[in-house]
Amino acid sequence: MTDGPASPLPYRLVATDLDGTLLRSDETVSERTRSALKLATEAGAAHIVVTGRAVPWTRHILQELDYQGLAVCAQGAQVYHAGEHRLLTSVTLDRRLAGLAIAKIEAETGPLHLAAGRDGLDGEVLVTPGYRIQEGPLPAVPAHDRDELLAEPLNKLYLQHPELDDDALAEAARAAAGDMVGVTMAGAGIVELLPLGLSKATGLSLAARRLGMKPADTIAFGDMPNDIPMFGWAAHGVAMANAHPELLAVADEVTGSNEDDGIATVLERLFG
Repeated sequence: MTDGPASPLPYRLVATDLDGTLLRSDETVSERTRSALKLATEAGAAHIVVTGRAVPWTRHILQELDYQGLAVCAQGAQVYHAGEHRLLTSVTLDRRLAGLAIAKIEAETGPLHLAAGRDGLDGEVLVTPGYRIQEGPLPAVPAHDRDELLAEPLNKLYLQHPELDDDALAEAARAAAGDMVGVTMAGAGIVELLPLGLSKATGLSLAARRLGMKPADTIAFGDMPNDIPMFGWAAHGVAMANAHPELLAVADEVTGSNEDDGIATVLERLFG
């Protein structure tokens, strides 16, 4: 027996990262890319945002796009229903393990600068002195000490080092504490500690299941090492021209950069 006729669509689910992928450097989405996404959705495909940003740092972008569907946020920790403004799933980092992991990493690297993303629809980002916060829609909240970072449930910790670059810091963190927490790099100056085993792939699989989709239905777009698990889950992974070398090495295809409508180039070919 067969499962019925194959879908006439090349892919039924289009999964896009935000920063460096769907968004240009000014945090806007070009008209061409908007039109290409509309082309795919009008053909019957679903579009799902899969981002390292937590919900509070993603919501304004989704609103600007008039996005009403599911979004995978916080590296897979949160599945968010934008239309209903509610969290469907939320995974938090074990704070005791996080504290131990930091201690083990610092034993190898020396002192780190830290920040923490608190859980929830309105979770704040707390930063310790020395941490270079990325510009965004929400102000960072100064933390007076590390105990304050771990005082409430959180979805991730952010690490920075005064001398090591991002690749070296991520490698050192994995070597020291990779058996306790997940370690990923999501962008310039953004090395993160996550619940062990959590990734964009786990969040995307949960969201896809709710939509009745499978890996074979999915094409994914990304630009950073935190997109590697998503590429491993999806049938087809497309790296932007501006992508990190680690993602380029595992991509099925490379398209134009986020500034040059790389997503649109692929979607127009597939759905045009």
